[in-house]
Amino acid sequence: MTVPRWLAAAGPAYLAALLALDTQASLRGQLALGALTWFILLAALRPLPWIARTQTLGVVAFATVGEVTGSLLWGVYHYRLHNLPLFIPPAHGLVYLSGVALSRVVPARRLVAAAAAGAAAWGLAGLTVLPRPDAAGALGVPLLLAFLWRSRVRATYAGVFCVVAALELYGTSIGTWRWAAELPGLGIPDGNPPSGAASGYVWFDVMALLVAPRLLAAARTLRSHLAPAPAWR
Repeated sequence: MTVPRWLAAAGPAYLAALLALDTQASLRGQLALGALTWFILLAALRPLPWIARTQTLGVVAFATVGEVTGSLLWGVYHYRLHNLPLFIPPAHGLVYLSGVALSRVVPARRLVAAAAAGAAAWGLAGLTVLPRPDAAGALGVPLLLAFLWRSRVRATYAGVFCVVAALELYGTSIGTWRWAAELPGLGIPDGNPPSGAASGYVWFDVMALLVAPRLLAAARTLRSHLAPAPAWR
């Protein structure tokens, strides 16, 4: 997928500034940040081909379902105002584009190796040396490693993992969101952030990459059926 290389730096830089601003924002301020982030995402999507737009918006859709389920319904983590900030859905789209751009900047083998080593080390540390046990997070690491080993788009997954991992560590350190000490109802210890948070994000990408081509094919089929028949002379 063709994504401008400069998004590998510009995307995370904007998201880091966004999270920092949110620590001081009221609910009204969050709405303004949300509108701004939606504008930036749509502006970033405008020059991209339709398949890239569809994949990115698919990530936004699946990630939003995950956010509502994990935060508002299950309570695995919560944001500072105990809501779902309006900027979070479009931010997921920017995370995805940033990860794709990173996969174009860094050689694929190096990026995949770094992501695999980082995920494995993080998961192991959560079971051994980190001050807060992270058994729940470690459960997600094998999933990521499997995709990094077998998938044809492993470089994309690796790029997204690196961006998400950095933002998770940053966002929790400044208090934009916080993960529960254990999974509600299950009692499994969870990190803040858990190593599996970045690994689990791969599921949003997997679903979007699978669904996007089918949506485009369905749209083309529908367009062909709705197109007016040529007039006979």
